[in-house]
Amino acid sequence: MGLYVQKYGGTSVADLERIQDVAKRVSSYFQNGDDVVVILSAMAGVTDNLIDMAKTISDSPDKRELDVLLATGEQTTAALLALTLRSMGYPAMSLLGFQAEVITDCHFGNARILEVGAQRIRDFLKKRTIVVVAGFQGCDPRGNITTLGRGGSDTSAVAIAAALEADICEIYTDVDGIYTADPNVCEKARKIESISYDEMLNMASLGAKVLQIRSVGFAKKFNVPIHVRSSFSEEEGTMVVSEEPAMESLVVSAVTHDKDQARITLKKVPDQPGIAAKIFSPISEGGIVVDMIIQNTRSGGQTDLTFTVPKADFKRALEIEKGVAVDIGAEDVFGDEDIAKVSVIGVGMRNHSGVASLMFNTLAKENINIIMISTSEIRISCIVEEKYTELAVRVLHNSFGLDRED
Repeated sequence: MGLYVQKYGGTSVADLERIQDVAKRVSSYFQNGDDVVVILSAMAGVTDNLIDMAKTISDSPDKRELDVLLATGEQTTAALLALTLRSMGYPAMSLLGFQAEVITDCHFGNARILEVGAQRIRDFLKKRTIVVVAGFQGCDPRGNITTLGRGGSDTSAVAIAAALEADICEIYTDVDGIYTADPNVCEKARKIESISYDEMLNMASLGAKVLQIRSVGFAKKFNVPIHVRSSFSEEEGTMVVSEEPAMESLVVSAVTHDKDQARITLKKVPDQPGIAAKIFSPISEGGIVVDMIIQNTRSGGQTDLTFTVPKADFKRALEIEKGVAVDIGAEDVFGDEDIAKVSVIGVGMRNHSGVASLMFNTLAKENINIIMISTSEIRISCIVEEKYTELAVRVLHNSFGLDRED
């Protein structure tokens, strides 16, 4: 008999009928003799509604109090599932994040887990009790309620699975696994049977929304196998596991895209030591994440520097850099929001040549201009005009043989 940690997303617990469906699935594991710990998100739409309510009171709600408010969404679903299981005759107990000993740092709204004690969970499991934990939340060392940011219930689930040394962490969502591309963009996208942690980390950071990137990082660090599957069917999903030799036989495993991109260029920047620090330090201090960076050296001791940021941060980053340009003597600053990032990912790229050549030639045949390029040992990303995103995904998916069933 095994120890299963199961996480159910917002659409899986969207109403009482779906909560009952979750209870039936959970109870079937329990009846088989397995121990079960369930991690729940808030009902679909609840977190957004709570944020909207807070913003009717203040444009910038206090972050500590906002976390207290948002944590009630998961508290509701945890209690409702425990009540449902009890009404069906199964022993169940709901716990909030602090009761499950999920200890985080003090960054309200985007806290990071420092440790998971989980002793109370273990005590309930020894008594053959189904433990239902409110995801997305914990508490800091001073006892304040904290939340883990968007998708934080995934991280809660994997962290608790790691602490309990669970056999598997099942992530139930509204899709039946991880695909070779977004099925809404590429109709020939296929479900992947198994994928490595490194590939999944890259996919999560490059536009795939199935798993939160921090949860994959936890899984890799503590070697927690993740099974991504649908709560609306009994089909097997996708396993996210340690890299296996067979994985390298496939050069490219997936094509991803991300339209949440904007680029900023500083023209004719002095090519001197310390200039890059002056450009990026204010961006970092503003809490803006920079992704791709390209520097093109000019003659006469000057260079052009281009970088990408999330689209939501574009205007703020552009204003920051206009001030920086004056300080460092750059000629001009300009930007563009109509771009997207398209990436090919695969651990097999480590041992195969010609991936970049095939990618660039494929895009060239469709007259898709490459604006920026970034690479790692298992990933190549290109910035293209946003209007070509879907076409780029489809032709790359075909060129790398991902359309084929074999």
